[in-house]
Amino acid sequence: MEVTALCIKLLMIAMLLLCEHDQKVNADSLHIGPNRAQFFEYESVTFYCEGVSYCEIVHESKGKLSSCNKTNKRTATGSSCTLTHVYTDDSGEFWFETGGGKRSNSVNIIVSAGSVILEIPALPVMEGEAVTLTCRNKTTSSQTSAHFYHYGGLIGNSSAGNMIIHGVSKPDEGIYKCNISGAGESAESRLIVGDGQKETVTSPFKETFSLISNPWFILTVLFGVLLMLVGLLYFVRSSCQRGKENKVSPLRPEPGSTGNQTGSESINSTTSATAIYAVVTKNRKETEIDESPHRSVYYVLGLDADSQQLEPSVIPPSTGTNPPLTGDTL
Repeated sequence: MEVTALCIKLLMIAMLLLCEHDQKVNADSLHIGPNRAQFFEYESVTFYCEGVSYCEIVHESKGKLSSCNKTNKRTATGSSCTLTHVYTDDSGEFWFETGGGKRSNSVNIIVSAGSVILEIPALPVMEGEAVTLTCRNKTTSSQTSAHFYHYGGLIGNSSAGNMIIHGVSKPDEGIYKCNISGAGESAESRLIVGDGQKETVTSPFKETFSLISNPWFILTVLFGVLLMLVGLLYFVRSSCQRGKENKVSPLRPEPGSTGNQTGSESINSTTSATAIYAVVTKNRKETEIDESPHRSVYYVLGLDADSQQLEPSVIPPSTGTNPPLTGDTL
């Protein structure tokens, strides 16, 4: 019972740790899908509020968006709100607030009514990552030649309409735009480069601590301990059961047997007849005078398939006047 109660407590602790982790993971963090800073009108945008059960998005000029009341959904790490159609007046900064009034990070998007947009990450990218910039034409889905600019200066052109920045770093941070000949130019958006050094270069102690603090690691350890406890309980019970089964009880005399008997003999009635001799010694009365106080009487036990009968056979004494013992005197 004690082991069972301990197992239940371990499972409850594991569930509490997982629930607490789900509430804290990426707490007060806002993400956007798809992850880009520019959209055409009438496109759909989804905001992901990590760490909260209800995603209530706030726009810098519109305030709280009422559309989230209809499109709010729970996710594995929080909740989400979807704007099924965005318009040019939806351009600007978005964030959400927690129950305690704490504000999340902000995301800036631009909704364009033109023909060209620049697909650039709306969320910060880490140093060392590869970033793809795509110049997209609203009127066609085919690849078109495009020119890319950083702070107004031409940095490259591509016949496929995209440019990849390998191993992005802080100098790559800034304002970008693109241009498609005959279609137009996109709006300007900022690329934000985060400090990836802290994320990529970590000490072994920090990695170990991060692993240990992972609730899934804790759950795995607790589950292993639970299995060991159950196995130990099964082993102890099995050992006790085997000990009881192997315990030998003392021999008890059969009813009607004398105290001098230490066992019993069984005679198979189907065995062929065999003569068995038994010596019976009887004390004679003290009043009788005999040089020999004991005399031997031999019985022949005749065994056959039909009956077992004792046939007395008396051997006369060698000396003395005592009368011979017969079956009646016995």
